[in-house]
Amino acid sequence: MHDDEQPVSEYDDELHDEIFPDFPAPVDGSPWQAPADLEEHLYELCRAEDAYGYLRAIAVEGLYRPVPATETQRADSHSELFTVDLPDGRKAAQVYTAGVLPRPHPAVVYEYVTLDSLALGCPDDVDFLVVNAATPCQQFYLTTDDEREVWSDLHHTYHRADGLAHRVDTRRTRTPEAGSPLLHGLACGAHLCFTNGDAWNTVDWHGAGHHNEVGRLEEWWGVRDRDDWLSLQERLLTREVSPWHWDFVLDARTASARRHGPRVDPELWRDRVEATLRHRMVETGGPDEPHRPGEDAELDQLVAHLRGLVGKVLRYEARFRADGLLPPDGHVGTVAAWDIGRASKMARWGRGARYATHAELVKALERASEAARSTYTSWESFSAGYVLGRCLHFDEESFGSWYTDVLRAHRALTTDPDSPWLTVPFLES
Repeated sequence: MHDDEQPVSEYDDELHDEIFPDFPAPVDGSPWQAPADLEEHLYELCRAEDAYGYLRAIAVEGLYRPVPATETQRADSHSELFTVDLPDGRKAAQVYTAGVLPRPHPAVVYEYVTLDSLALGCPDDVDFLVVNAATPCQQFYLTTDDEREVWSDLHHTYHRADGLAHRVDTRRTRTPEAGSPLLHGLACGAHLCFTNGDAWNTVDWHGAGHHNEVGRLEEWWGVRDRDDWLSLQERLLTREVSPWHWDFVLDARTASARRHGPRVDPELWRDRVEATLRHRMVETGGPDEPHRPGEDAELDQLVAHLRGLVGKVLRYEARFRADGLLPPDGHVGTVAAWDIGRASKMARWGRGARYATHAELVKALERASEAARSTYTSWESFSAGYVLGRCLHFDEESFGSWYTDVLRAHRALTTDPDSPWLTVPFLES
């Protein structure tokens, strides 16, 4: 619990009304402005009275169920569905699609659930499943054995664990103001949003569900609590997570280009890296004079590694140019985007795990925007820096999925009309 949140003892009907925004149906016959493409599709299916098509759509996408925050330790599999008592005495369980979920609230979290797990885990005393209650795309389903068998069949036919990945998902409502640093900061995380299939432009972040967000941070980042998240978020924003020597090598080329012109000879670049490193050892409290080769085995090993890194960067850049990620004469000046882009997404992951407050999320995203704009001049150059950082981190010159997946993201983000990189100016006007 953080300073901008107050505890609430339980999740009930009154709290539900407080948490969820109004989604009024249009009264003048005009189309409803749905929050995202899925809800727009569900709205049209409701109008067409196509309940089976609606089920098929949510079988693909999955749903979210509210869980009292006091039950988060067992929310992944053992907590019960939230239910409401209907006027006729029957009981309905409530679930929601991602686009209608509200801003995170201290009393409740939302867990991702598939149609199959609902079919298997729906309590016997629940008579109805209601999807997106109190919205224009609301739909009710009976929970009989026959109905639940249909849910399972649709899940196994249409649901794929990675079926929502590799897409540009844009919210239509409740988004930050156009032109704001907050919206730009969200756009800095577009690579990861595309890869994971997440909406890129929302701060009402629930991600893959609370339990999955907590697990993601622990598995991939070693983040187990709020203090861990705060520390990592700061290190990403100050670009202290990626190895220092990646930009050290790139900076050496930039310095050589200022002196010798834009086309830097690779051997000159390597020599500049070595000379700068040996002098840096003196400046930081090393020997009085730079060690010559053979006088310090550990330093010689580092020099050899960094000289080799020059060749690795050149080979990646040649591939980038061949694939259209860089212009014909382009190169990468810094891999800062690798940390900045991940900082943008880390802010949202922290909020999804409830390690971050809303204010901390917003501040981190605005700082990510500032860092990107002070370092790059375009989304294309930002992307190239991000891709090189990812490849140096994971790919080992195999040009496998660590490269091809992010190349796919780059191409989509520079061409899709809904992409933030085509709708959010990189630099302030």
